[in-house]
Amino acid sequence: MSSTALTMNLTDNSSDTGLGDVERVLVPILDTLILVLGVCGHTMVMVILCGRRRRGMGHVSQSPQSSSSSIGTDILLLALSAADLILLSMLPFHTVTIAMQHWPFGNVMCRIVGCLGSACTSASVFTLATLAVSRYLTVVKPTRAYSLLTPRRVSVTAALLWVPALCLAVPQLVFRSVGTPQRTPDGLACFVFQSDQEQLIYGLVHFLVAFLLPLVVIAVAYSSIYVFLWRSQQGGRAPQVERYQSKVTQTSAMLVLAFTLCWLPSYGLTLALLANKSAGATGTSPRYGPFSVFARLMATSSTVMNPILYVLMSQKFRQDVMRLFKKDGQGASGAVAMDAV
Repeated sequence: MSSTALTMNLTDNSSDTGLGDVERVLVPILDTLILVLGVCGHTMVMVILCGRRRRGMGHVSQSPQSSSSSIGTDILLLALSAADLILLSMLPFHTVTIAMQHWPFGNVMCRIVGCLGSACTSASVFTLATLAVSRYLTVVKPTRAYSLLTPRRVSVTAALLWVPALCLAVPQLVFRSVGTPQRTPDGLACFVFQSDQEQLIYGLVHFLVAFLLPLVVIAVAYSSIYVFLWRSQQGGRAPQVERYQSKVTQTSAMLVLAFTLCWLPSYGLTLALLANKSAGATGTSPRYGPFSVFARLMATSSTVMNPILYVLMSQKFRQDVMRLFKKDGQGASGAVAMDAV
């Protein structure tokens, strides 16, 4: 259920139409752009966040509750960037596969790349769900958030999120192999299951646990936040605080929306391929060819969306980026990047 499945589908479909020639030129160009933007963007975010924690600044003017919740948010955003960077490191393998129209890296790398790709995707959505819950506690139950969202607890939680993510990825490590797909007898492909039924079961479980269920948690959390903020606004309570929390929540919600929109075509295509018995376990169906290219592009572009959203939605992040490039921000006063994220 990662971009590996889409890569498999692209290589299979290419032999049926002239779409393969376009893929072999267009996909590497777009992948290179995504890789450069993603690595630069997430590296910049991680440098800012790590530098902020190392300097121990940025929350001096805030209350202890606000400071603790902001540090917790930074930790989760740092974990999100780390997962995206690992996912980006898998991208060149898929790019080469599409360009060469077969998987040239052998069985071991087939399993490792599939496992890490699946685990990183799951870890990202689990982190977004945890971020939504932390925002709910911070906004709606700030006293409880102060005791729960300590930096140590949030760090442990961010690490433990990889446990279910890796569990979901274990079948990729165990069952994924290099074989000959149905419609390209002259080439090799990296795919998971030989049986349609096994692929269907795994695909549905992955979709429910690593996509639908976290999105339900996220929807409930942000709906509760917006209801609380609306009631607070109607009651005229602490307008400045409510405006700040509303802005922070909007930025966090945009991260979730971007992730959902980017991965929805991929999951929709995968479910359609699984439901189509004539496509086979490897997902070969030429009529999905153009949409496969689009779905894969959307899925891979999800790795570059977060830094872009930070720049677009957070003035404080833009200021910190400017200080980072000017190299004179060590002694600067004021808030730092992620306070409003």
